[in-house]
Amino acid sequence: MSLPLRFNSCLPADLHNVMAFYERESGASLANALYDELMKRIAQVQENPKQFSFSVGDRKRVKLERFPYHFLYRFKPNCVRVLVLRHHKRNPNYGMRRL
Repeated sequence: MSLPLRFNSCLPADLHNVMAFYERESGASLANALYDELMKRIAQVQENPKQFSFSVGDRKRVKLERFPYHFLYRFKPNCVRVLVLRHHKRNPNYGMRRL
């Protein structure tokens, strides 16, 4: 069973910034690869939100496999809310106030 997704309103800006960086540095194909991997991981969370064990408070963290990024999400019985996409070396408090 797939849970409905909700995205924090700042998440599109996070994604845009990361994709713009990869497009500038290496071209559209790498930026698209990052997007595809992110969507694949979000779909995995949507299908089974309990499969990821690393938690930060009530938020769970999912690492991308090919890129040095991860996203945080919360889940409730009725939805999954993706909060932030950030670099592994970004300030760990970045995005923590997002609901």
